[in-house]
Amino acid sequence: MQLSLDVDSDVPIYQQIRDRIVEALAEGELAEGSALPSTRQLGSDLAVNFHTVNKAYDLLRHEGLIRVNRKSGAVVRRDPESGPPDPAFPDEWRARLRTLLAEAVAQGLDPGEVGQRVGEVLEGFGHEGFSHGESGREEFSGAGNAVVKGGPT
Repeated sequence: MQLSLDVDSDVPIYQQIRDRIVEALAEGELAEGSALPSTRQLGSDLAVNFHTVNKAYDLLRHEGLIRVNRKSGAVVRRDPESGPPDPAFPDEWRARLRTLLAEAVAQGLDPGEVGQRVGEVLEGFGHEGFSHGESGREEFSGAGNAVVKGGPT
């Protein structure tokens, strides 16, 4: 899995890390039980402070997507194949979705185009492409997989 960040983005780095991990889950690149790199290792790979990675992991933990403990580190807790979400999730998600769609409409995108783009993104999360190798689990590798865009030239 490749983790891409854009240091020139208005989106905070911790949020970009969180978002890329969620996308990897949706795309089947990470599965339940997959180990994530330590905060220090991923921070080093991405050339960011480990506290930044810790903040991203805290968000993911709070969302129920990973579990973190001193002994086993950060491990994926759920993926698309883990069954139905927590009962409160759909309503919380709908509120965030409403805001995101409102941004698109407020910027002048035609509602039909918004719907088309939503469909295209969802197609990219097809479940038929899951491949977890012989062990049934895929490990997240931080080293050598970080791409950071922007910054000083």
